[in-house]
Amino acid sequence: MAELDKEDIFLKNQIADRVQYLRNKTGLSQTDFAKKHDIDRQIINRWESKTNKRGITIYTIKKFCNMLGISLKEFFDFQ
Repeated sequence: MAELDKEDIFLKNQIADRVQYLRNKTGLSQTDFAKKHDIDRQIINRWESKTNKRGITIYTIKKFCNMLGISLKEFFDFQ
């Protein structure tokens, strides 16, 4: 797998921040969010991680959006 360039890293970090921001907006901790949506807390931690080299796929972002009841457009509308 090729190394990420600065622009890719910046985008990956923005997405991780957005996931964390939106989860925090629900008022739920990682543990409580995971319990509510019947997923492992470590998955949430990975989604919000800036050190995870793999990042998060668009398919996972879509699943996350479904959990929150928002569209992909709303997810990416963070400028």
